[in-house]
Amino acid sequence: MKNTITNKRRIFEIVAVTFTAVGKFLFMDFLDLRLPYVVVAVIGWSFYIIVRSRQQKGILSYWGFRKDNFIKTVSLLGPFALGSILIFLIIGAYQGTINFTWHILPILITYPLWGVIQQFLIIGLVSGNLHDLERPKINKYLIVLFSAFIFSIVHYPSTWLMIGIFLLALFYGFVYLRIRNIYALGIFHGWLGAFFYYTVVGTDPFQDAFLVWIQ
Repeated sequence: MKNTITNKRRIFEIVAVTFTAVGKFLFMDFLDLRLPYVVVAVIGWSFYIIVRSRQQKGILSYWGFRKDNFIKTVSLLGPFALGSILIFLIIGAYQGTINFTWHILPILITYPLWGVIQQFLIIGLVSGNLHDLERPKINKYLIVLFSAFIFSIVHYPSTWLMIGIFLLALFYGFVYLRIRNIYALGIFHGWLGAFFYYTVVGTDPFQDAFLVWIQ
């Protein structure tokens, strides 16, 4: 599959992801349109996934939208996730930023969808395309480091988020290049992100994304 995708297509996808990331700073940070930006990004990239799946047979499995290796991926992510949540709770307790409310429940349900899209963009399209470029051949460690850096920068200006996402993306990058499963990565990204917000960061993304539109 990887030899049937041209370098031109791979570069186009990386550039498109870059524009999506830049849009985050404009629409989420500057214009404070968090929910509309996420909805448009999810719909837009979902449409691209559907179109490409109809154009090229096997592309979904190649990207990591597959079920056959889901359990294997979860077994790799599980211990890391449990350890991460324990660290989140310790840091949150130390800082006094633990902010659990019922709001975390809808976030645990909805955020994995956004997590799947984020993992597809940064880990799937950026890391995956850079890894499988026909030329130049790029070292795997540099690819993972670069993708983690990009993922971290997108979460500016929150220092805690940048640090957490960088470390998360490093681990996820190596997992993805070893065994590609976007579903597992996205779900764990969403759940860990939810716990991170309500413990270490001490904010309420449900309030910021949803309640602000109905109050």
